[in-house]
Amino acid sequence: MNDCIVIIPTYNEIENIESIIRSVLSQHKPFHVLIIDDNSPDHTADKVVLLQKEFEGRLFLEKREKKSGLGTAYVHGFRWALQHRYDFIFEMDADFSHNPNDLEKLYTACHFGDADLAIGSRYVTGVNVVNWPLSRVLMSYFASVYVRMITGMKIHDATAGFVCYKRKVLEEINLDKIKFVGYAFQIEMKYRTYCKKFQITEVPIIFTDRTKGQSKMSNSIIVEAVFGVIALRLKRLVNTL
Repeated sequence: MNDCIVIIPTYNEIENIESIIRSVLSQHKPFHVLIIDDNSPDHTADKVVLLQKEFEGRLFLEKREKKSGLGTAYVHGFRWALQHRYDFIFEMDADFSHNPNDLEKLYTACHFGDADLAIGSRYVTGVNVVNWPLSRVLMSYFASVYVRMITGMKIHDATAGFVCYKRKVLEEINLDKIKFVGYAFQIEMKYRTYCKKFQITEVPIIFTDRTKGQSKMSNSIIVEAVFGVIALRLKRLVNTL
């Protein structure tokens, strides 16, 4: 049984999906891949089905009926991974903003280091972002500063979506309580991990903006993150997190 599963949510990623799957599955470490597709109109899932014939036993697909948000896709994937007894569960984007070559760095931090959650961090050694406009870099960077101020977490990249969890973290967190879907979901998962007193380690990576497909960023996701952080802190203060 392979011990590592990389969860990749997709919605209209037909331009990237084959390349990202091949890249992850060609790593020296034998990862498995789980695609969570939200019924993409561009037939992303159909391409995954074709690739499953080539990568039998290593590539899996969960197809949902409609677009339901990043957070719910990952929670769906977490439950699947726990049910199938994986020990290291990864989050990763489909668009190559996260370099598949960095997967082993996150795995090493958890398997050989003391990390329970390893974060592929854009900001732990400065600002390591390629092809983003300055406005978006500043928004992302100061979002993490804001999260540190509100929550007390000593994390430089609180909105990072490239991470590795040890199985025990996801078993301890009550996944039924996860409500946020965008940036706030990434923050919420890190905060719940932090509140459970698990060890969190940031691993420096270089983040490169997508060159194919469309970004899923929206104003509603930003608003959710801003107010979601306050809600999380208040819930912990009143012991309802």
